[in-house]
Amino acid sequence: MTSASELRSGKTHRDENFPVASWIIHPQHRALILAFYNFVRTADDIADHATLAAPEKLRLLDLLEAELLGKGDTQPEAVNLRRALAERSMPPRHALDVLIAFRMDVTKLRYENWDEVIHYCRYSAMPVGRFMLDVHGESASTWVASDALCAGLQINNHLQDCGKDFRDLNRVYLPRDELAAAGASVEELGQARSSPALLQCLHALAVRTEALLDESKSLSAEIRDIRLGCEVSVIQAFADKIVGLLKVRDPLSQRVHLGALELLGYSFGGIASEIARRAVGRRPVSKPAAGA
Repeated sequence: MTSASELRSGKTHRDENFPVASWIIHPQHRALILAFYNFVRTADDIADHATLAAPEKLRLLDLLEAELLGKGDTQPEAVNLRRALAERSMPPRHALDVLIAFRMDVTKLRYENWDEVIHYCRYSAMPVGRFMLDVHGESASTWVASDALCAGLQINNHLQDCGKDFRDLNRVYLPRDELAAAGASVEELGQARSSPALLQCLHALAVRTEALLDESKSLSAEIRDIRLGCEVSVIQAFADKIVGLLKVRDPLSQRVHLGALELLGYSFGGIASEIARRAVGRRPVSKPAAGA
């Protein structure tokens, strides 16, 4: 029987577009966060595997879920997360939600509209933020802003990788109605650079994503834990910069990812701004909604 561990892509928490269990987070939380990350990364790699048949992907995702729920001990990532959650008396709800998204990745290759994309984010991204908040004992009232940030991060990633997702996985997260409205086609994602119509669609989606990120600006102020507040401020800084690039660049032909020095600079900037904000008790200012 194939072990899920054997299908890992080799990507680790150090290769993500956002910090995972970084030095900012208190050491007491890192083992649990990494156990969650390794479970999610393994499931993601199964769903994205280039040669594995869809039925086998679904079988392995079901196996991870079963062992997370205590029905077996053959998959280390599931067993490790199960035990780490048990030590905190935390339920596996957020990990189970993420598995729903990975099953969608196996069975759903196109999205008709923005609402369908947000529904995907509800399971692919929002549970990750909710998990982090629960680990730190934060109020569920923080979920609203967290959901907006996580959805924004996810759609940033969809836009950054739209060409690669189409070429490698025949998977397109861009809403079909928005492509059609711009006069673009899915097949154009396989080109070396975007057509004017496709670029118009991509930039419009980046503007919608920026609005999501604006809705999340209050999150760091809603969080009691200063370390987590600083981490969120850093993530927000990354997301804001990336969406700024996506609004003006072509992800098929231009760089829309942050380099190591940029990540370092925005990390220190995010931490400094959050510490200063807490020192004076100032809340982040969100931009007015479009049309307001």
